[in-house]
Amino acid sequence: MPESGFAQNRHPRARKWAAGLIILAVLAGGGYWVSGKLTSIGSAQKTFGRRGGPVMAGAKVPVKIAPVETAPINVVLKAIGTVTAYNTVTVRSRVDGELQKIAFVDGQKVKQGDLLAQIDPRPYQVQLDQAIGQQKQNQALLENARRDLQRYQLLYKQNSIAKQQVDTQASLVQQYLGSQKSDQAAVDSARLQLSFTRITAPISGRLGLRVVDQGNLISASSTDGLVVITQTQPISTVFTLPQSQLSMVLEQMHAGKTLRVDLYDRGDTNKLATGELVSVDNQIDVATGTVKFKARFANDDEALFPNQFVNVRLLVSTEPSAVVIPVEALQQGSIGSFVYVVNDDNKVHVQQVTAGAIDEGRVAIVSGLKSGQKVVTDGVDRLSEGAAIEVVTPEAQAEVAKKAAEAASKAAGPHSRRR
Repeated sequence: MPESGFAQNRHPRARKWAAGLIILAVLAGGGYWVSGKLTSIGSAQKTFGRRGGPVMAGAKVPVKIAPVETAPINVVLKAIGTVTAYNTVTVRSRVDGELQKIAFVDGQKVKQGDLLAQIDPRPYQVQLDQAIGQQKQNQALLENARRDLQRYQLLYKQNSIAKQQVDTQASLVQQYLGSQKSDQAAVDSARLQLSFTRITAPISGRLGLRVVDQGNLISASSTDGLVVITQTQPISTVFTLPQSQLSMVLEQMHAGKTLRVDLYDRGDTNKLATGELVSVDNQIDVATGTVKFKARFANDDEALFPNQFVNVRLLVSTEPSAVVIPVEALQQGSIGSFVYVVNDDNKVHVQQVTAGAIDEGRVAIVSGLKSGQKVVTDGVDRLSEGAAIEVVTPEAQAEVAKKAAEAASKAAGPHSRRR
């Protein structure tokens, strides 16, 4: 019995110890979990700070900088244009008849006067022969009337005939002279119609796809034509600019200057051709507030094709001594255009500026900066007024990249050997 009572008293105490150990284990596990979560959150915050988020107090922001320079810069106006053929002609027949021959292939380049097609000339040759025959007949009558007039005049001098008969014969000669003019016109017309059976190229250029095949009957009243010729050498480009930019272009044109026009592809990366501005439209489009311009290009390499969309850059003038910075340094905000200027203590200052022309990755600064200052070009997303910076040079970047590559190579070495 005593042993039984001792066992009963021992089990409740053991249960209390076991419950206490469980509670301690739960508390320890919870503390470890909370500690791990806090560590993970801290790591995430540090990573976010490195990628463009908040930066720890006192930490320097790595940036790239560039000097403010004085250099010439081109005033270039950019637009989107369409390449158009310098001349476009739809070749049509001037006479009716059977299309006997086609003397070209689709897409062929032709010169002015080259034979393109031949219409059956026989009906028009018959008309020409008939007109020539009529002309010869009336010519014989005219010669006979002239001889009779000479006889009548001689007889009149001898008082053998009346004056009225001489006058009548003289009128007959004039009548045949008029017929002679009409006959010559009929011959010329028939010969012209016959020449129209040979269809030739009215301009030099490139042919399109033919519309009518050989053997068909064609009519002069048809609007479809036989083929279209486009003159692509030279070729032109039509583009529009806002009316606010019209004055600066007209100022240069009125001064007698030839303005250069460069064309780039749709990606605005590859230069296609260089030409010159030739004309300006005579009115502003009230619907869009723009003005049309036309430029001409030699197109010797045929890089330009009609109806091709291109990016246009019109060089208006060149500023010889402009204050310029890289385009990447120019920022836009609620205060307008601004840059981060680097002070002597490696801290930045927000400087509001007035931007001007942009050319080849550089922008002219009209006011707000002076030559010799330094501005931030990369890393501006984590900057604010008075932020401390650390200038990252290209040499330092190359060294970091080299060390990272070496570390990656060493880390991959044992794995590659085990494989």
